[in-house]
Amino acid sequence: MLQAKWLVRYVPFALFLGLLGLVYIANGHYADTTVRQISEAGRQMKQLQYEYKTLQAEWMYRSKESELAKVVETIGLKKTKEPPVKIKVNE
Repeated sequence: MLQAKWLVRYVPFALFLGLLGLVYIANGHYADTTVRQISEAGRQMKQLQYEYKTLQAEWMYRSKESELAKVVETIGLKKTKEPPVKIKVNE
């Protein structure tokens, strides 16, 4: 009879400890998942930064005057030898 009273008395505390253990384990899994997601986001951001820098360098190279001259030469355009003429309109 004494053992039954002891068991009944400490069952709620044992259940509370079990619940606390489950919450602790769930929190650990949640933290691991969050760290993994943060790490993946950092890798993706670095990849996008590399891609941006590569595209920017390529764009800067292709927008140089000498490179543009090569590209437009294929369609028949050439650089003029004379400076542009200013047009004046008299009203």
